[in-house]
Amino acid sequence: MPNALVLGGATGLVGQALARVLTANGWHVETLGRTDGNLLDIAFLESRLTAAAPDVVFNAVAWTQVDDAEEHPDEALLLNRTLPDALARILSAQQRGWLVHFSTDFVFSGQRRTPWTEEDPPCPASVYGKTKLAGEQAVLNTLPERSSVIRSAWLFGHGRKNFVDTVLAACRQRDSVSVVHDQTGSPTYSLDLAHWSLKIAEKKAAGLWHAVNGGQATWCELASEANALMAFPCRVEPVTSAQWPQKAVRPTYSVLDTTKLGNFLGAPVRPWPLALRDFLFSEHQADS
Repeated sequence: MPNALVLGGATGLVGQALARVLTANGWHVETLGRTDGNLLDIAFLESRLTAAAPDVVFNAVAWTQVDDAEEHPDEALLLNRTLPDALARILSAQQRGWLVHFSTDFVFSGQRRTPWTEEDPPCPASVYGKTKLAGEQAVLNTLPERSSVIRSAWLFGHGRKNFVDTVLAACRQRDSVSVVHDQTGSPTYSLDLAHWSLKIAEKKAAGLWHAVNGGQATWCELASEANALMAFPCRVEPVTSAQWPQKAVRPTYSVLDTTKLGNFLGAPVRPWPLALRDFLFSEHQADS
């Protein structure tokens, strides 16, 4: 039985999905989060990794408050760059274990209209994106032959509040909701991401990976599809980013190309509308 240590596995959106899928596939899973101790204390982190003796460490802990990162860049850097760097260094020193680290579409500028591949040079426009890129680079530089960096985007799933939950809660209570229509990305189901991540870990597939559901959508299109599936009597009305000002600059087009992942899996990833339907109607979907 392989051992996994999942950072963020008890409370995180990605971490909980990973813990569920790994367990269902015969892995022994331990979780580690910020409530368990100071993850930035190297001695504490090293002791937990030593005790768990993981075959694979999945790092799903991050500073994900995109706007708050603009006002707290040092704190965001600690979680998004210092922590994954520490994990990579500890595993390198211990000479065992694989590291799967999760990153984001925000490493790209979004200033074009074709999907971004793993070979495209990143150019983040926000503190969040810059710190996540720094984390990617730290992992791949420190542990190049025993690490996978998985970029994902626009996550929805069970166990933690997300955009789909938020917009549907508003649609239940209101006659109309306004949602941005000029940002386009890759909606992704956390359980699908967990399954892909497991396969990457099992095959020890090193390097950068883009892992998102197929197709693309604006936030308004994602909200409209979710609202239509639930048949709420609510209008989803498009607004521009300028009408919904935020502190951090968002990529206008951050769709991730999954050709590499599809070739690896032997089949294209499923489209996001099918994944969204499973999320909304198949909470007890089989894990494997």
